[in-house]
Amino acid sequence: MTTAWLVLALGNSREHAGNDGYDDSPSQHYSWDSTVQNHARVSVGDVIVLWDRKKLIGVSVIEAIDIATAGKTLYSCPQCGKADIKRRQREQPAFRCGKCGHLFSTPCQKTRTVNTYRSVHGKRWMNCHGLLSGSELRALCDAPKSQLSMRPARWERLRQVLLDVTGQANTVKDIAAATRLAIAGGHRESMVRVRVGQEAFRKQLLRAQGEICAFTGPTPAAALEAAHLYSYAESGEHHDYGGLLLRRDIHRLFDLGHVAVDTVSGTLDVASSLHRYPCYAQLHGQSLVVPLRPEHKVWLDAHWLSKRPRA
Repeated sequence: MTTAWLVLALGNSREHAGNDGYDDSPSQHYSWDSTVQNHARVSVGDVIVLWDRKKLIGVSVIEAIDIATAGKTLYSCPQCGKADIKRRQREQPAFRCGKCGHLFSTPCQKTRTVNTYRSVHGKRWMNCHGLLSGSELRALCDAPKSQLSMRPARWERLRQVLLDVTGQANTVKDIAAATRLAIAGGHRESMVRVRVGQEAFRKQLLRAQGEICAFTGPTPAAALEAAHLYSYAESGEHHDYGGLLLRRDIHRLFDLGHVAVDTVSGTLDVASSLHRYPCYAQLHGQSLVVPLRPEHKVWLDAHWLSKRPRA
């Protein structure tokens, strides 16, 4: 199913003054950072829908996401410490706190390091300025009453509305064709086993390890998975230091035993069957990116013995 994101692009008309905003160019790129909720869920191939709270600006498909780190200046009320402050247009003092009502001339400020994201989406940009109102767009969201600046929306419904309103079938179909291919079939009911605590386990690893694949290096959080170093299916337990964050493809290869860790040398062992793929062959003999604790080594040694018995 195609994922669509309704994202807020206010430019210089922002009401709040808790930060310096973003250098968005709606028809070309959209910026956000790791302080924004859902920041890591947006992916290449998703539909991006830009609005300014009152009306639709345009729609496109994300071709790429540029990721970096930067210092972000945050501003807050000097009395209550909240960031819900607004710049007053004509009156003095220049700022008012939306939480405690305090009026002040200069906000407190601090700088923190954040991950920054910028979508590239100019290729299939469709200018839809004013075609849908803010209330119509909210109704297309998974949570219509949400106040988030990045919120998931229902692409199939939005797609039909755009077709009805614009009549630009070719343009809308071009956007649809650029998204992930949907698998036909509808729905069926199924009973599945859910890993209880898996999301908490992943968040714990993200806090400890950061947005880093333990085997390959810096990786967007959206592409990282919490990899158990043992068979969770057999134990059903989340052991302390029993996991590492791994890129999705690396996680799969690790589970299959195509990638293992030699804890004596602290290096990766890549099965010969993968050596014809340069991106994996270059990992063979490379050191891990994150330091291993003794507990990690116990689990990794057990994995090695099960996947490399002859070694």
